[in-house]
Amino acid sequence: MENKKDIFDKIMELPLINIFNPFYKKYKEQLLYLFFGFCTFMVSLIIFTIGCYNFNLEEITSNNISWVIAVLFAYITNRTWVFVDKAHNLKGIFKEVFAFFAGRFFTLLVENGIIYLFITILGFNRIVIKIIGQIIIIILNYIISKLFIFKK
Repeated sequence: MENKKDIFDKIMELPLINIFNPFYKKYKEQLLYLFFGFCTFMVSLIIFTIGCYNFNLEEITSNNISWVIAVLFAYITNRTWVFVDKAHNLKGIFKEVFAFFAGRFFTLLVENGIIYLFITILGFNRIVIKIIGQIIIIILNYIISKLFIFKK
């Protein structure tokens, strides 16, 4: 049984783009994770920046708010497009959601530790530290998602 083609599969079949299709098929999961990881990163960075600069929130508070929004976005995109093997019944979906948020909560603690140390204590630039923290978090989140949440 052939898998149903998603929007990204269809894009990769367009003229001129289709020359990259073999590479895309081989690394689809990783490429989509990077794409949606970048989108999640941008959601998190924008919400963090708005919280810090527009609402004068503490960095940790702003990061926690950005985390909630970014994790919701990440779960939806990861479940829909990135990881093929996923739960299909209510019990499985609940377990998957819980595992996803638990894994992301662990990396939130890591990121909050980075923010507290480098921004609150050492006074480094908010945005630079947020970006560095997000790079670390994206890598950790992929490992957690691949090994524990959307495992085959």
